Amino acid sequence: MLLKSEVLSAIKKMPDTFDSTQLFDRILLLKKIEEGRQQITAGKGFSTTDAKKKLKKWLK
Repeated sequence: MLLKSEVLSAIKKMPDTFDSTQLFDRILLLKKIEEGRQQITAGKGFSTTDAKKKLKKWLK
């Protein structure tokens, strides 16, 4: 779950004019980062070695 302070901070960092899509994209990014942090805390993340093995065909 996002904190209001995180969203407000993201809005303050945006330019004076922006369209709603940019704002929604920024909020979605914050949400995905928070979900990733929660997964890591729950032990559901991958080590760098595991990630490289899974992505080997793209990292050649």
